Amino acid sequence: MLKQKVAQFAKTELTYDSDLLDKRQTVVLHKLYEAAKIIDAIYLDQVYSKNKTIKTELEKNASEEGRLTLQYFNMMFGPFDRLDHDKPFYGTHAKPAGANFYPENMTKEEFSAWIIAHPEDEKAFTSEFTVIRRDGDKLLAIPYTEYYKEPLGRIVKLMREAAEFADNPSLKKYLLTRAAAFSTNDYFESDMAWMDLKDHTIEVIIGPYEVYEDELFNYKASFECFLTLKDPVESAKLKTIGSYLNEMEAHLPIPDKYKNFNRGSESPIMVVQEVFSAGDTKAGVQTLAFNLPNDERVREAKGSKKVMLKNMHEAKFEKLLQPISKIVLQPEQQKYVTFDGFFNHTLMHEVSHGLGPGIITLKGRKTEVKRELKETYSKIEECKADVLGMYNNLFMIGKGFYPESLKKETWATFLAGIFRSIRFGINEAHGAGNAIIFNFLLEKGAYLYDAKTHTVKVNFDKIEAAITELAHTLLTIQAQGNYEGAKSLIDIYAVESKPIADLRACLIALPVDIYPDFQIERQ
Repeated sequence: MLKQKVAQFAKTELTYDSDLLDKRQTVVLHKLYEAAKIIDAIYLDQVYSKNKTIKTELEKNASEEGRLTLQYFNMMFGPFDRLDHDKPFYGTHAKPAGANFYPENMTKEEFSAWIIAHPEDEKAFTSEFTVIRRDGDKLLAIPYTEYYKEPLGRIVKLMREAAEFADNPSLKKYLLTRAAAFSTNDYFESDMAWMDLKDHTIEVIIGPYEVYEDELFNYKASFECFLTLKDPVESAKLKTIGSYLNEMEAHLPIPDKYKNFNRGSESPIMVVQEVFSAGDTKAGVQTLAFNLPNDERVREAKGSKKVMLKNMHEAKFEKLLQPISKIVLQPEQQKYVTFDGFFNHTLMHEVSHGLGPGIITLKGRKTEVKRELKETYSKIEECKADVLGMYNNLFMIGKGFYPESLKKETWATFLAGIFRSIRFGINEAHGAGNAIIFNFLLEKGAYLYDAKTHTVKVNFDKIEAAITELAHTLLTIQAQGNYEGAKSLIDIYAVESKPIADLRACLIALPVDIYPDFQIERQ
């Protein structure tokens, strides 16, 4: 059983071009690599309070079963199978919905009741950068700077050492301001500095960002790190897309009153080689791209940065998407599955995270979409980004940026890619988003399923209208902060329908994802 679980991941070497670096940059890279390894340890603690104890137990177990369990534990960052609805594969304890951000026995009702009784605590309790702990009968919010003081102190030391060798002024500023943020719990200045990186080769982001691990409220941010090298040729090609962001916003299929033209328009787009990843981004399924920062204040001032991991795309297209497409797609549409269709959709997915409602006003009260949608936010947001990824690819085709031939490649490649994402688990944000899209478009006749051959195809005559309708639905839910609407959409469509179950069964022999063998770990 454990052999099968480990075999779900195709071990894949991820290399980078060290010739892009001079001697001093190489020192910076390796200092940051050491810092990233500490991020792994912090995130392991964030996932589950007993993780350190379990890892120690497994490291002492010399049997084959012990070795395999430890290997899968390291892949999952804990004893819970991220590909199987977080069911335990070691031990019997269920994963707490709030991971290790809250007391395991704390309920949503208790948390909400505490804030009602102590309104002065609301800001600290709902902060992305605090953990909640008990002190007798009380609940306390402890800042990350205090709770993770020792490991963060080691990271700060490494980042300051790296800054000494950083000759690029913007990189030096980011490293120093981010080191300071690990001592203040205020990431705004360093997020702004990250957005201002320029003429740099080392593209790195390190800190607490995504809130997916907190399935209780989607409040608490997990630590992660992407350590990458900028691909100057590819990044230059894509820079033009950033100039279209306001036009894309204007083109969204919602009333103008819901459109958001206040987010910054800088929004740089980078294509990079991934050197190492750590923490939240490395657990289970590997990330193809990222769109940060999440702080709406930064997004209003400067937009967000989209970073495309090209070597990860190449690995997943070869090891996963092509084999999947040959099984699930009807033969006449397999020719439309292309690397460009795959890479360009991910690019537009990341661009689309920065479009649509962010900060909204409800009955005179200023708030954020993610606050109003609570635990549904991640699934709705990932679904939105995928739907708008296709919608905005069409927009760029209309502008002549992409060739007309990309239209069918976009539709067919995404349909095959749904079954790459759904295999990660429908409970997971990306998988749930893809299930919503598949089931909605199937209902609208935009996807056609052949139950005899267990294959699917795109109905090119209906796909565009159905995508536009779904985009309108998702954006309206966000604009209205409609928590009940989000729950309803998820309940109806984020399910394993029979076609999904049948098609997933056809893919059982294929690996679900890759497991990166980072070149830097062997140096």
